[in-house]
Amino acid sequence: CALPICQEPFKTIFGYATLLAEDGRAMHKSSGNAIEFDEAADRMGVDVMRWLYMRARPDDNILFGWHVADEARRQLLVLWNVYAFFITYARLTGWTPGDAPEPAARPAMDRWILSRTAGLAATAGAAMSDYDALGATRAIEAYIDDLSTWYLRLSRKRFSRNQDAADRSSAFATLHAALLGLTRVMAPILP
Repeated sequence: CALPICQEPFKTIFGYATLLAEDGRAMHKSSGNAIEFDEAADRMGVDVMRWLYMRARPDDNILFGWHVADEARRQLLVLWNVYAFFITYARLTGWTPGDAPEPAARPAMDRWILSRTAGLAATAGAAMSDYDALGATRAIEAYIDDLSTWYLRLSRKRFSRNQDAADRSSAFATLHAALLGLTRVMAPILP
């Protein structure tokens, strides 16, 4: 074949050591601890499976099973809860994108999370360019913790009991931008 693709079908192979059951034993049908892909995809969800793989070091064995999946699901549920909070209160107040002051005119907490969002994009992008999925997922996990534990928890009253319409709009626009930025960063991992 004279085509360049035939001479170099791939430049990088990304793989893992060995997939083991969550108790550390090899998975075998005869042992009764094998999990079929279709069953795992239906029961735990493909995003949870992707997150399990992306959070693993490629040179380590991956422990795979229902309890390990529940742990990964809990981490992703934090993000889902932030999103649900945003959607619920945005609908209740009638907020729509575009109704906010410029980022420079927003409170320090808003500017901080927007800065963290930009930093996450740079950090995760660099990690993914180096085929470092673990580094990218760790940066994403730290960001989700900052978004939920620090930003949302400290800004919660601004979304529901705020009489200042400009401040409420600023909070919604900031959380919207943070979620949108995070979604873009996570897209290669969790499409």
